[in-house]
Amino acid sequence: MWIALDAMGGDQAPATVVAGACRAASEDGARILLVGHRDRIEPELRRLGLRLPLVASARGPGDRGAIELVHAEEAVGMDEPAVTPLRRKPDSSIRRCVDLVREGRARALVTAGNTGAALIAAKVVIGTVPGVERPALAAVLPNAVARTVLLDVGANVDTRPAHLREFAVMGHCYAREVLGIERPRVGLLSIGEEQSKGSDLTREVFKILQAAGLEFVGNVEGSDVFSGRADVVVCDGFVGNAVLKSAEALADLATRMLAKELRASWRTRLGYTLARPAVERFRIHTDYAEYGAAPLLGLDGGCFIAHGRSNPRAIQSAVRRATEFAQADLHLKIRDRLAELHSQEERVLGQPA
Repeated sequence: MWIALDAMGGDQAPATVVAGACRAASEDGARILLVGHRDRIEPELRRLGLRLPLVASARGPGDRGAIELVHAEEAVGMDEPAVTPLRRKPDSSIRRCVDLVREGRARALVTAGNTGAALIAAKVVIGTVPGVERPALAAVLPNAVARTVLLDVGANVDTRPAHLREFAVMGHCYAREVLGIERPRVGLLSIGEEQSKGSDLTREVFKILQAAGLEFVGNVEGSDVFSGRADVVVCDGFVGNAVLKSAEALADLATRMLAKELRASWRTRLGYTLARPAVERFRIHTDYAEYGAAPLLGLDGGCFIAHGRSNPRAIQSAVRRATEFAQADLHLKIRDRLAELHSQEERVLGQPA
């Protein structure tokens, strides 16, 4: 299967994206449609000692990796309006990526470019699966025992209770099919564990999730995002984005403070030498590059949004996440689960939901 990769998106594009694509192809056996301007991509390949078409031997099992170039004349800047790929730049790299998914040539796309432009283009061009009104951007965060899926983290600011139920179902499917959690526990982010706590929105969503047929554990607080109490945490995009950005900043601060303290004296430097393996495991566990990108769930295909500052390892991880998504046919499982819920509602209410 092929993954469309936006070579022109990101703070250091196309250099970091091309390098990440080559790592994904050679180490993971990924098959990548590298989308962008040929005159800017080919020099980066030559700098790495490569030429297109590229067929690389993967170190692990599976198909040999491959990279094909798909030319796109334009690129969407980070500060351009979200509608740019639809109205002003139809031959931009982001637009070409979503077209490739819609046409079926690629099973998913990855971009580290303009998030708003990618969200709008993906929703309009690829479309949503039946039963999904609002696609949700999900983040996978480390917790005390494994990983937590947090959604929405920025695609939707104004939401209704029915939207958060969609988020819960999509997060449940992602945790089960991609993360391998057999019975994902779903929690609703609020300011207290009691059902009466929270806003009018969360109190209404609580009732809906109780009847959704999920492993609903009730309200969870901010600390529970990292405690492991829930495998999926649901919230609106405004709250989720604030949690995500705070978590990323805290992880970065903790890493920098730890490094500073370990360099403070010869004793701490000696201690660091002995503790280096544990420190490295901590760094990897909290590094965004290990998780790669956030999936936009609810589309009729895969779309992954990476950090603008993604390095080659983060791009490689993003391609890996997109491949996992495509292999699981996750959009079809989300469609089937939501159809089942709507059918249950129709039977109870005696009319279409």
